[in-house]
Amino acid sequence: MHSVCKTAERPPFNISFPSGKVLSTVKRPLIMGILNVTLDSFSDGGKFYTPVPALKQARKMIEQGADIIDVGGESTRPGSEAIDAKEEKKRVLPVIKELAAESKVVISIDTRKAVVAQAAFEVGADMLNDTSALRYDPRMAELVASSGMPVCLMHMQGQPQNMQENPAYDHVVDDIKEWLEERIKKAQKAGIELEKMIIDPGFGFGKLAGHNLEILRRLSEFHEIGRPLLIGTSRKSTIGKVLGKGLDERLYGTLATVTSSVLAGAHIFRVHDVGECKDAIIMSEAILRGERWGT
Repeated sequence: MHSVCKTAERPPFNISFPSGKVLSTVKRPLIMGILNVTLDSFSDGGKFYTPVPALKQARKMIEQGADIIDVGGESTRPGSEAIDAKEEKKRVLPVIKELAAESKVVISIDTRKAVVAQAAFEVGADMLNDTSALRYDPRMAELVASSGMPVCLMHMQGQPQNMQENPAYDHVVDDIKEWLEERIKKAQKAGIELEKMIIDPGFGFGKLAGHNLEILRRLSEFHEIGRPLLIGTSRKSTIGKVLGKGLDERLYGTLATVTSSVLAGAHIFRVHDVGECKDAIIMSEAILRGERWGT
């Protein structure tokens, strides 16, 4: 029985990129700003669908403190339908190219398709965020290995089209940990260096509200895998169910999940509201490591 959230020291990691950029989690967690260049993402689909508003939003998130901008052109919300690679590239490449030319921020391409990832790398993307953990496209693992790009491996039970129909686990945290460890082994066999991998338990992807809350309650246990831990709770439906709030009213619930995840030692936070979440992270860090403030 696990009923109490556990705090944990944040294991230190440095994440290096072929471009020469380096991100460190030694002093503080990192913030990944979500940039959905889509029409149908669950929260802000359509708002940043074209390059001008997308770049404006990216610049805003960088100004607010984002360390990474995660650019995605295909929604993976529950029930979403896949789009073809040509359309996905049309959406994301102009944004990535312009952003890479004007900023030193780390750019992540959120895609499951190797041809999209390769094109994104060629115009300036620094890493891959693959919600399928390299399972969707058989060519993806080889591409990541040859490119030397860091990759985030996310757990998902099922596919976006059906993942919320009837998700079931024997022991949700143990099952996800075992699954992620197996994906890491397969990635290593494909030639991807362990130091290039980030893990994401996939909050909201093939999980009921109770599963998601248990993941947060036992988040510190994922440190046993030994890789940087990315958390993406921002505006998710579990927050809405717990609070009875719509999409535009989930900021405070999101901040609660961010705070608890900081105390559990999470490394990277994938969020929509960068400025507000940065404040929550800084405050949580101050509580956790008060020696910096003379206590």
